[in-house]
Amino acid sequence: MTESVVPSSNTLPNRKPRNAQPRKHGKRTFKQIFVRSFFIVLGAILVAVALELFLVPNKITDGGITGVSVMTSFLTEWKLGIFLFVFNLPFLIIGYKQIGKTFALSTLLGITVLSIGTVLLHPVQAFVQDTLLAFVFGGIFLGVGTGLVIRNGGSLDGTEIVAILISRKTAFSVGEIVMFFNLFILSAAGFVYDWNSALFSMLAYYIAYKMIDVTIEGMNESKSVWIISDQIDDIGNAILDRLGRGVTYLAGEGGFTGDPKKVIFCVITRLEEAKLKEIVNQFDDKAFLAIGNIHDVKGGRFKKKDIH
Repeated sequence: MTESVVPSSNTLPNRKPRNAQPRKHGKRTFKQIFVRSFFIVLGAILVAVALELFLVPNKITDGGITGVSVMTSFLTEWKLGIFLFVFNLPFLIIGYKQIGKTFALSTLLGITVLSIGTVLLHPVQAFVQDTLLAFVFGGIFLGVGTGLVIRNGGSLDGTEIVAILISRKTAFSVGEIVMFFNLFILSAAGFVYDWNSALFSMLAYYIAYKMIDVTIEGMNESKSVWIISDQIDDIGNAILDRLGRGVTYLAGEGGFTGDPKKVIFCVITRLEEAKLKEIVNQFDDKAFLAIGNIHDVKGGRFKKKDIH
């Protein structure tokens, strides 16, 4: 099999093909914009429900700017929606300048709906007065709503915008920076309310944090798999036959021995992880196996084949 040789740029004539058309940059269609906006609005409404019907009436707060807004609203007795919008506005401007117009507009939509939603829902009586139920279901609604907004390119909290900018200049991840901020914010709930409320707020935040992951990644979170074994062909065939997943064989070389090695790379879902480990152990219980999380999979032949 021969490889085609691409001429270098200095050997090509400096002219365009006769029928060449200007390249069009991909623009979002009206349908794509509508779907994205719909889910941002839905996510913001879910967060408003979590705050006004579950968390705030039971003196449970959230992290970030939302948590600061909740506690400020409690101390001043002003509407929560006012502080949600005003406190996030400076970070929204920063996001527009540093991150991009689309992100800023998506965030503006989410924060506006969230602010209006909390104002409209404030007169509604809380669903539950039991603190345990409030922080569990409040955390679920909060996490799902926030996850929907993030998944569709927006944000509901200025803390995330600051974390993105700081992470670009430091060795800390966005998640670590947000967690650092929230440690102080959630602890402040102990002084504003009481320490029981602070602890319940931390539990609600933890539930929301996990639900954000599930919402963004989905229940069928994809995982990348790397396998090195002397029984590589048998393992590869078993993955094809029993999991219905395609595999790619890569050529490798042992770092110590210099011996040639075949490596399997494939992508599975979280639910298939146990079955894959069983397959590998069946053929080679000493095989090298590395599994990592993947947030997005696109293209190729990831679609599962029929298993007979």
